[in-house]
Order: sequence, then C-alpha cells, then structure tokens
Amino acid sequence: MTFTQPRRIGVIGVPGKWSTECLADALESLTGFRLVIDISRVSLDLANRALWYDDMNLCTLDGLAIKKISSVYGPETLERLDLLRVAEASGVRCFSPVRSVHGLVDRLSCTISLGNAGIRMPETTITERIDVAANAVRRYGSAVLKPLFSTKARGMVVLDNTLAPAELNQQLSEFHRRNPIMYIQKKHELSGEDYGVVFLGKRYLCTYSRVGAKDTWNTTINSGGKYRAHEPSAAILQLAQRARDVFDLDYTTVDVAVTEEGPVVFEVSAFGGFRGVKEGAGLDAASLYADYMLDELGAST
Repeated sequence: MTFTQPRRIGVIGVPGKWSTECLADALESLTGFRLVIDISRVSLDLANRALWYDDMNLCTLDGLAIKKISSVYGPETLERLDLLRVAEASGVRCFSPVRSVHGLVDRLSCTISLGNAGIRMPETTITERIDVAANAVRRYGSAVLKPLFSTKARGMVVLDNTLAPAELNQQLSEFHRRNPIMYIQKKHELSGEDYGVVFLGKRYLCTYSRVGAKDTWNTTINSGGKYRAHEPSAAILQLAQRARDVFDLDYTTVDVAVTEEGPVVFEVSAFGGFRGVKEGAGLDAASLYADYMLDELGAST
C-alpha cells in the first residue's frame, strides 16, 4: 500500500520493547517514516510552542501514537502526558486523545468513571483509614489491595478475613505507608482466567483469555499466565462495549472476568496490549492499528 500524502506518525513508547517496535515497524511500512519517542527525553519550550525530542519538534508531526509512557506507572506518568497536550493544541492527532489516556492511568480515576457510568465492577472501597480498610476486608472475605499506579499486578496484596485483627491491621498499615489512598477490591473466584476484550476505535476486534498458572491468584503473564483464544458471551461483549464507550479511545483492551454474580469489569486499558491479540487471537494488532491511524488522518491510497 502506498500513500499519495505520506503521514508522519511518531510512537510514544519504550524503545526496544516489542509492542513499541512492532507499531513503529507497521507505521514505517506504510509511510516510510519511523520515530520511536522516549517521552522522558521530551522537553517543552512553551514560549515557542515546541515539544522537542532531540532535534525533532513533535508539534510538526501529523500524529502521535501513545503506546506506552513508561515501563512503570506513577504520578509522573500524568505529567508526561500533559506535555502532549501542547502537540494536540498544535493540530497533532494523538491516538488515543490525551484527556482519555489521562483518565485511565490512575486506577481510581478509571474506577470512578466506570462506576459513574453504571458499569458493573467488583465491590470496591477507597479509604485512607485503617479501620475502614479492615472492615472492608472482613466484609469481602478476601480482598485485593491495589496501588493506584501499577500494571500486571505489581504491588498488589491479597488479604482475607482469616487474619487475626492485629495481623490484618499490621499488613494494612504496611500497605498504607506505600499507598496513602488505599484501593481495596473484593477478590472473586475466577476459575483461573479472565478476558481481554479488544476494540479498535468503536469497532470490536477480538477477545482473548488469560489463563493463570497454578498457585497464583492472578492471571498476568508476569505471574506465568498464558493467552488463549476465546469467544465471548453476549453479556461479556455488551458489558465491555459499554465500558469502552465511557472513554474516547482509539485502541484499548477492556479487562473482564466472570464471577459467581456475573461478569464484571476490572479496568479499561489506557494503551492496550498487542501480544494477547497475537498469541490469543492470531491477529496483527500493530498493523491493524497503523491502518486505522492512517484512515483517521485521511491518507489516500
């Protein structure tokens, strides 16, 4: 495929990482232009409305694909995203829009948006009080404590109501020292798997399952989980579509699980992975996404 109006789309990501490089490869094959951007090296010259990455002013590009801001999430992730608002104001199309990504990086922000939209999630308590947190764990029976900024279950802790009150309070206090605002979610029995429901723009793309390894409470690949193909039920697909529609995203994965009370949404991904789509559904998400971006920019063949 060749384009009469070549577009220059940079990839905000982690240089050398598989998904970042796959997307850069796919865009280069269509446009002849390749730029992988480590956003920690981007500088803003506000007076001149320039966003510099080495000698490239990102405000002169046609588009920016926000694939990854950093390997580890934190409050600085939000600050780095804010820099890209200058590019957007200069007419650069960001995939996905900065405001949408901004509202998903922080787990609490995502949860509140989904809750306000009536999307079914596991029971959740947010508090800075140890006594309230302890009561939540006892009420849930088993609970997962989640940092507000994390991926792939990093920093998460599982507690249950079999702990003696003193031990429960001690573990909660330790978590609280690292996470002043505590996010506590009921832990459901999930039969060892959950699902990634993938959307390209508003279009449903595919679903894959994550099957957990033995003796682990989560299904993440970091903990030994595996991707498999999955055909979602109508209930799962409808719930995931409703969750996706809360946010204006160009590419995303909605994490869904089936509990004893029915399907629930865990989160909507700010970026959406490619590996699960490839290994679970056999699709080349990077190439499909690259085609989508060029279509959105109005490139003609």
